[in-house]
Amino acid sequence: MSIAEVVMKWPKAAGAFMEAGLHCYGCAAARFETIEQGALAHGIDPDKLIEAINEVIEETE
Repeated sequence: MSIAEVVMKWPKAAGAFMEAGLHCYGCAAARFETIEQGALAHGIDPDKLIEAINEVIEETE
């Protein structure tokens, strides 16, 4: 699933991306870049980012 797909399906997940320092969740690359790819490209631990995103998703469901 791409970064853009995650944010489209769970808009509040954008906050987790922002807090992690990945501010380009709305850029063109976000349409095809996975969470792992985006995180690694920005020096962010993908597992921690996914954990934060999952927490946000669980809170909204």
